[in-house]
Amino acid sequence: MSPVVVKRAPALWPAFLLVVVLVLPGCGLLRPAPEPAPANASGADGTQVMPSEAAAKQSDQPDGKRDNFTVEVRGPDPARELLDTHLDLQRYRRLDALSVAEISRLMAAAEPNARQLLGTLGYFTPTLTLELQDTPGGERADHAVRITVDPGPITQVGEVKLDFSGAIAAENQQAERRRNAIERSWSLRSGAAFTQSGWDGAKSAAQRQLTARRYPLGRIADSRAQVDADRQLADLGVQFDSGPAYRFGDLQIRGSERYSPLNAVRIAQLPTGQEYDQQKLLDTQSRLASSGFYESVFLTLDTDGTDPQNVPVIAQVREAPLQKLVFGVGYTTDSGPRLSVDHIHNKIPLLDWRAVSRLSLDNENKSLGTSLFGLLDARLWRWFGSGLVQRERSGSFDVLSGSLRYGRSKSTDHIDRSYFAQYDYARSSGADAPPPASTVSLNWGWTGRYFDNNSRPRRGQGLQVEAGVGTTLLGGQYPYTRTVARWLGYVPLYQVRAGGATETETRARRARLQLRAEAGAVVAADAAQIPSTQLFLTGGDTTVRGFGYRKIGASYVNDTTVAGRYMAVGSVELQHPIVWNGALTEFEAVAFVDTGSVADRPADFQYKVGAGGGMRWYSPVGLVQADIAHGFGEGGISIHLRLGFTF
Repeated sequence: MSPVVVKRAPALWPAFLLVVVLVLPGCGLLRPAPEPAPANASGADGTQVMPSEAAAKQSDQPDGKRDNFTVEVRGPDPARELLDTHLDLQRYRRLDALSVAEISRLMAAAEPNARQLLGTLGYFTPTLTLELQDTPGGERADHAVRITVDPGPITQVGEVKLDFSGAIAAENQQAERRRNAIERSWSLRSGAAFTQSGWDGAKSAAQRQLTARRYPLGRIADSRAQVDADRQLADLGVQFDSGPAYRFGDLQIRGSERYSPLNAVRIAQLPTGQEYDQQKLLDTQSRLASSGFYESVFLTLDTDGTDPQNVPVIAQVREAPLQKLVFGVGYTTDSGPRLSVDHIHNKIPLLDWRAVSRLSLDNENKSLGTSLFGLLDARLWRWFGSGLVQRERSGSFDVLSGSLRYGRSKSTDHIDRSYFAQYDYARSSGADAPPPASTVSLNWGWTGRYFDNNSRPRRGQGLQVEAGVGTTLLGGQYPYTRTVARWLGYVPLYQVRAGGATETETRARRARLQLRAEAGAVVAADAAQIPSTQLFLTGGDTTVRGFGYRKIGASYVNDTTVAGRYMAVGSVELQHPIVWNGALTEFEAVAFVDTGSVADRPADFQYKVGAGGGMRWYSPVGLVQADIAHGFGEGGISIHLRLGFTF
């Protein structure tokens, strides 16, 4: 920037400037610049005169000045609300010193503007009446523009013609299925009301469906809506160009320096050789992003000059720091406020394994643990190890426990598998506490998730099974077996529709039943001393609501409660979507009944029952669940709050 030079004015300049200011305005030589003409107003020669942007913006500023004129729109709600919000005339109400003639020219331009806006709602033959009224001495303005709207009949969709070109137009069964699927899901069908938003939405949805599988470069080559205003019909036509069909090639990792690209390829599990599927690409990206090795992951197809049947997938990654600390706070009604500190080391020296260590403190549990994760092998199995020390409230006693685990695991889209060796130790404190116990065991675990969405499921089911065999180490060596099974399922029921929704619209969601069952058994000699961490307690947010966290157990000396060898839990929950002001919301009302029992023998089961209701909110950060429950018997009234969903 050039320097600014300041010069002193001669002594006669002040007198000259005073003459200019006081005399010349009276001679008519200096006058204020004329106001810019309003938008779309016609000049004397019939041309369109446009205002300056500054004048248009000035009209929108809430500076406390009175409007030059007011605008009142009368008519049915959709048309009235649209013109109130988007009519160009509204922008110039506060321009200074507009004459009646200028306001009249604005009104003349407002009529075609209003017709154009109403056309977006499907009203192509509206009747408009524009009136200018004087309101001298009015509180808001000296003039009022009244617009009366009779929108007339709404235009309906006539003929709909969808044409296809590219690979999707091939005469084979697979391409024909895709064409039929797009035609079946086309939302703006013959006889439906034609609106601009509906037309744009139908095209966008069809293009998304086209590009979701096989045809990532699919596009709309041409589209047309031919409106016959006299017949109130709109004939629609869309030409889809799919481009070539693509199949996944190899995954190429770019940006990785510290971590092995081969390990990233194994984590990603890209289905090389399969046809392109947008959801599978997103799943691949999600697996890389959630591995902990990378801060950001972005996947793209390299479609330039490559074979469509073997198109490379480029993963542009940015690596996570080698080490980091993560502080967390939380709250559940089971255990109250929680504070946690995680230390993550993404590449342990010599092993190249990943380590996650956690210190966690809440009202019921204080724990310190470390988990180690090895790299994936060619079959996607990995070694893992963990150690945990914790103090928790278990039934009527405080329990200090520790465990060590080492084994192998494998995770895929729907199924997790593991087998491992484990050592457990537990010591209870307090009067009449059970004796210390320790065991070693060999275990196998399997989890299958078949939900529509693993973080906010609305249908599907999940099953988890764990089985182990081991021996006690204290108080004698007795063999034992331990088996646990959990099942969760969603059963769709009746459909809940928003007000005004039709069969072709998607403003509908099904109510559902959530069914839950859990059972566990430890089979051993009566004299076997099993650690309480290998036994069972129930009650709380995710088991039998209406009872405290892990307060349902087996009876012990002097009616104290301890973990038992057998457990059974069941739950039925109705989930009903909530409609508010004619629209479906992200809230659901629930009613439930839970039951469960723990005992040292199945014949001693005494089932506890809790029932109540609550709300579910599918928030941007996860599922928020709030329940109030009554536990019959000694349970009482309790509130249950939790965030998220895991299985």
